[in-house]
Amino acid sequence: MAFTQDAVVVEPKSNHKASIIWLHGLGADGHDFEPIVPELGLSIDTGIKFIFPNAPVRPVTINGGVAMRAWYDVRKTNLREFEDEKSIVESTVLINHYIEKEVANGIPSEKIIIAGFSQGGAIALHCGTRYCDTLAGIVALSTYLPLPQNLDAEKSAANSDTSIFMAHGIYDLIIPVDQGKSSAATLKESGYDIQFIEYTMEHAVCMEEITAIGKWITERLA
Repeated sequence: MAFTQDAVVVEPKSNHKASIIWLHGLGADGHDFEPIVPELGLSIDTGIKFIFPNAPVRPVTINGGVAMRAWYDVRKTNLREFEDEKSIVESTVLINHYIEKEVANGIPSEKIIIAGFSQGGAIALHCGTRYCDTLAGIVALSTYLPLPQNLDAEKSAANSDTSIFMAHGIYDLIIPVDQGKSSAATLKESGYDIQFIEYTMEHAVCMEEITAIGKWITERLA
């Protein structure tokens, strides 16, 4: 299947030096996190291009089979039951294409960050830990590591010590904070450089978190 880009793109205001591929959550779209760009406090000199891909439209079991943008199906409230491995892998391949397009345009993989919120964060973790070339880092917000039992067998040596920023709301009822904590612990045990921060919020983002993300991005891409 040929790769066709379906994404919201925010071009840098200076020379393009780095890229961030940011994945939305279940039922949202590429415009969801577009407003966050100016809130990150990034210097124009970093030359970061933001790419916000749209997930495919698919029926989602937990929502009564209603079709919506989703990186994979969710079949149970317990996210560890009946994980949709096929779609998780397919979405990972899709994001790999976005990375490869940036590399083809002259941006080294070491200057590319994969980020995501909720279901998008799960794909960011799955994709980033398995990508064949070194990435600048992974941002995973209000999310969890899918298919943790496969990590050690599938992880890429090129990203074995990749820096990962994880953040989670302590009052999150959609993906409980314990899911984030256990995922961070699994990643840490596998050798990843994990920063896990809890915030006083629900399944959302807050300004304090956005400021921390901006600082983390600057450290990785400056």
